[in-house]
Amino acid sequence: MGVGYSSCSSLSLSFRSSTCSFSYCPTTSNSKTTCTCSDKSHSNHLLFKPTSKFLQTHIRKLAQKTIGKAPSSAPFFLRCGRVVEQMETQKGNDFLQKPSFDPHSIDQELVQKIAYDALVWSSLHGLVVGDRNSQRSGKVPGVGMVHAPIALLPMSFPESHWKQACEVAPIFNELVDRVSLDGNFLQESLSRTKKVDTFTSRLLDIHSKMLEINKKEDIRLGLHRSDYMLDEQTKLLLQIELNTISSSFPGLSCLVSELHRLLLLQFREHLLLDPERVPRNNAVNGFAEALAKAWTEYNNPRAVIMVVVQPEERNMYDQHWLCAVLKEQYQITTIRKSLAEIDATGELQADGTLLVGGEAVAVVYFRAGYAPTDYPSEFEWRARLLMEQSSAIKCPSIAYHLAGTKKIQQELAKPGVLERFLENKDDISKLRRCFAGLWSLNDLQIIKDAIERPGLYVMKPQREGGGNNIYGDDVKETLLRLHVTGNQEDAAYILMQRIFPAVSPAILMRDGVSHRDQTISELGVYGAYLRNKTKVIMNDNCGYLMRTKVSSSNEGGVAAGFAVLDSIYLV
Repeated sequence: MGVGYSSCSSLSLSFRSSTCSFSYCPTTSNSKTTCTCSDKSHSNHLLFKPTSKFLQTHIRKLAQKTIGKAPSSAPFFLRCGRVVEQMETQKGNDFLQKPSFDPHSIDQELVQKIAYDALVWSSLHGLVVGDRNSQRSGKVPGVGMVHAPIALLPMSFPESHWKQACEVAPIFNELVDRVSLDGNFLQESLSRTKKVDTFTSRLLDIHSKMLEINKKEDIRLGLHRSDYMLDEQTKLLLQIELNTISSSFPGLSCLVSELHRLLLLQFREHLLLDPERVPRNNAVNGFAEALAKAWTEYNNPRAVIMVVVQPEERNMYDQHWLCAVLKEQYQITTIRKSLAEIDATGELQADGTLLVGGEAVAVVYFRAGYAPTDYPSEFEWRARLLMEQSSAIKCPSIAYHLAGTKKIQQELAKPGVLERFLENKDDISKLRRCFAGLWSLNDLQIIKDAIERPGLYVMKPQREGGGNNIYGDDVKETLLRLHVTGNQEDAAYILMQRIFPAVSPAILMRDGVSHRDQTISELGVYGAYLRNKTKVIMNDNCGYLMRTKVSSSNEGGVAAGFAVLDSIYLV
């Protein structure tokens, strides 16, 4: 067997025997690919990894001697003219798979070029949020805008776990719907929490009123997002939470994926990453399709979709993307109203029709109403009850909202509870595979362990939006305080196994400045569910949200200022 060099534009080693001919590039995987350079005399060489350690060492030394600078750990790849690496899924190892990419290895001059182009693209394509430094940025569109906080390049993520998260999304959708129909389960599971958590108590009161009048939600719409972290030790994809209200960033997450694909294409010669490994993100179209189908089911062509918003919403552009798609693709009019405005201008007609500002409302889409701060007075609570009493389709209904609480998540993780709502054993098994450890605070053995080893647990209240959880020594101190007071305040919390994802290098962009840091990431997969009585009209996963934060940060909300928007690179 002889060793030679191909005529490709960068280093590739050719091996020839009497029966075969192929090329080898050191440090690559044992997958195969086809050389696509313009020199057709060697365009069908197969890329492979020799099994002989002696041969691998010999080739590596020869390669280092040839290019004079590649260390043994440096990832370098076969590049033939216009590099086109065909990448397949993780299961089919027929093509070259690039190992984890280190963005910190990029020189600063190139980072600045990529960052500049990313900022221009973000400005031109609406990847923006309101600037906190501008007082009017949350009130007047187009005033005080700044690019959304983003990762400059996508984060590596195993394709097998990506497929798993997508596969279980429709099952979680169905589970939420089934749970929402079991009023006794919701009331009983949250009964202790109700005694010590005023916010949850008010939500339960509205739900109880609906049960008393036997209010039926024949048309049920859910726009959900299930959030996961990949545990480094067990290699399991574990669910952080299931969001059933105000699942944010379906609009901007699509733009980040599109931006990253473009950057990988534009700087492919330098980065050597395949843009096709960044999954296309269809979240905004999927959510818009579900809202449009719900509007159609309501069957009033003059009715509007109402987006319930916070009075000062700096994340308005993410919401406006949905409204724009609804208008352009479905010719559906949307209005934006705060809870106070709904109370001031809303009325309920005898047939159940909800009018707000004189407009009939077909669908109420909540992008507010998930936190106590959204209800500063009785006016806001009155608006929530008014909407719930109406015939408008609520996204979410009060029952769907409660089904997404932390306490219900913990209850569903108990042995035998999923079987109360789902029949398919395979589906149940798939969901349980995603469950992290979840416990109530009346489990004395777990409480004892959490006090002794607080770093292995997270305490969670019944809150959404980021910035609410308790970590580290604060877990121990809080548990000891609750034990001393003994006033049932423990019912406001659950304990969850703390997940330790891998720490990865990333380049983060905020306020036009890039900085390198060690980070961890959280994957959210969106799901859309629409049902009219017994007919399931839509049950899909529809896109994803990747959020990345510095590894030293416990909390992870983008809007709360802890994380940046990201996308995934399948490996």
